[in-house]
Amino acid sequence: MINNMKSYRWLIFVILSTSYILVYFHRLCASVLAVDLMKDLNAGPSLIGLLGSAYFYPYALMQLPAGLLSDSWGARKTITLFFIVAFTGSVMLGLAPTVTWAIIGRAVVGIGVSMLFVPTLKILSEWFAPREFAYMTGILLGMGGIGSLIASTPLVWLSNWVGWRNSFIAIGIVTLFLALLVWIFVRNRPEDKGWVLKSDQVKKEVKEEFKENIKQKNPSDAANTSLFIAVKQVVGSRYFWALAVWFFFDFAIFFSFGGLWGGPYLMHVYAMSKDEAGHILSMMAFGLVVGAPFLTWLSDKIFGQRKPVLIITSIIMIFITALLAFSESIPVWALYIVYFMITVCGNAVGAVVFTMSKELFPIAIAGTATGLANLFPFIGGALFQPFLGYILEKHEKVNDLFTISAYKSAFLPLFICALIAFVAALCSHETMDKN
Repeated sequence: MINNMKSYRWLIFVILSTSYILVYFHRLCASVLAVDLMKDLNAGPSLIGLLGSAYFYPYALMQLPAGLLSDSWGARKTITLFFIVAFTGSVMLGLAPTVTWAIIGRAVVGIGVSMLFVPTLKILSEWFAPREFAYMTGILLGMGGIGSLIASTPLVWLSNWVGWRNSFIAIGIVTLFLALLVWIFVRNRPEDKGWVLKSDQVKKEVKEEFKENIKQKNPSDAANTSLFIAVKQVVGSRYFWALAVWFFFDFAIFFSFGGLWGGPYLMHVYAMSKDEAGHILSMMAFGLVVGAPFLTWLSDKIFGQRKPVLIITSIIMIFITALLAFSESIPVWALYIVYFMITVCGNAVGAVVFTMSKELFPIAIAGTATGLANLFPFIGGALFQPFLGYILEKHEKVNDLFTISAYKSAFLPLFICALIAFVAALCSHETMDKN
């Protein structure tokens, strides 16, 4: 039975991690096709910018429901239903007659794929031992890096072959196929397959203890673990807020620089072509693929703690943002390191921090905790992307290009973000059980 369960959980992980590749693919694919979209939809840069960001806002707003649905309705049902929603949005985008319909389709995609990451963490917490969770989360995030790679040159090839519209329709069909695989093969917990092990009994006892604590505080909630009480328990923890603040400011750096302004920075300040800038931007994908598993391994095997990894990466982020905010010129060879490390310390380390957010609370509310935590990175990115653009617009252009002075002014807030994230890391609580 144990061998069967171990084999089956890897089947589940393969399906879910492959689905996460698609989440990252949807997240980044608009930038590659931006020129085609502008031409075919007769839209300017502002509307295409809105089209790109239309993914992020609903994604952020859906993180709390993602956690609540994972804990109550079940992760398998949640992923399946919302991947069907993502399929619908992708097809809408491919068939959009106007930019307005394209924006709506992109937003529907954001809603659909928003229900993959948190429910997957919930499933991993049920199928894998606590000591394995951080490493599995690291591999999951690393698979997202593969999605970012596929959303570059391979997508260009596909769009050149069948057109951008058919590309989105094809992506939608793949999304629907993965939804079908999730429904057929994925199960929320080993008990759903009839496997009840000692570890499962421990989980059940922890869940019952959580309910008993609620009963002592409020007898009217004894029958069920109230979603409201679960949220209240999470947001009532000061250690959760330390992680939330870190997520907001640290990921604001990655999403605003790596997700938007890092490309124009290379082309404006260093006069790089799109291809030349693309070589450096690809380091972000490698940073995620390599960084997430490495940092979780560092946490689990070397330090035997989570917090040191969080503090070290936060310190590195301070140095990186200081370089961007105060340096007049960075050697091109060093830019490869900057883009790699800004992803390692601003995105890949999230695997460790999501594990910390889960370990702060009983497994009964693991989905709620990670869902609430996952809300803050996307709010940070959504707010700081336009904020940096606003700062850039305050500066004069030279030959229609922003100068190094303009970018240094825009990157100064990122340095401040790094300082705040470092303080939040110091205030976090060590969650790793050494027993």
